Amino acid sequence: MASPYEMVLGAELGALHPRLRAYFGAIPDGSVGRGHGVFDAVGTPRRWLWPVLALLGLEGVAFPVWATDVPFDVENRPIRLADGTIGVAAVRTFHLPGRTRRMVDAITAEARGLVDHLGPHGLVSADLEAGVRDGALTMRSVGVGVGGGRARLEFLRPLAPTVVLTERFDDDREQQHVSIVLTMPIIGKIYEYSGYFEYAVVPETS
Repeated sequence: MASPYEMVLGAELGALHPRLRAYFGAIPDGSVGRGHGVFDAVGTPRRWLWPVLALLGLEGVAFPVWATDVPFDVENRPIRLADGTIGVAAVRTFHLPGRTRRMVDAITAEARGLVDHLGPHGLVSADLEAGVRDGALTMRSVGVGVGGGRARLEFLRPLAPTVVLTERFDDDREQQHVSIVLTMPIIGKIYEYSGYFEYAVVPETS
């Protein structure tokens, strides 16, 4: 089963750093992608935003915290929805000071491109514009909505949050680097995490 990135980006993925192709390529049946690393920073130091982030935390989207040197794990699995939509489901486990939190999302290949469904129920979704540059994959949200299907309510573009994700490979460190920044109009940056990790596709039973 192809990955959603392969279905949407096609041959453009060939320009990725070779070590990133396992991450964005298809995961064979009976296998899972697993990664382990450390985030340099998670959350925001702007505590007045934490009540909003606490609401997002209920769906495992973002957390009301500001922490550094946070160990984390990621696990990716291929999925196929009832309507045949291809996707990859990810669980990121943040080992925060005094508490472990999980972020759950699923990226699918749909008619409008890549769509990130955030949280275990996918109540928030973001349409992503993706491209490869200098061997790295960058994804930027071009639309955000609440709900699914015909019931999805879109944020007006001037009011919509923007998510920018960059995945690259650092040859000097021999590790993959991920960076996510969430911003809001007028407010600016409201949430982020970034760090290095090692990743491999392994048998499900290992």
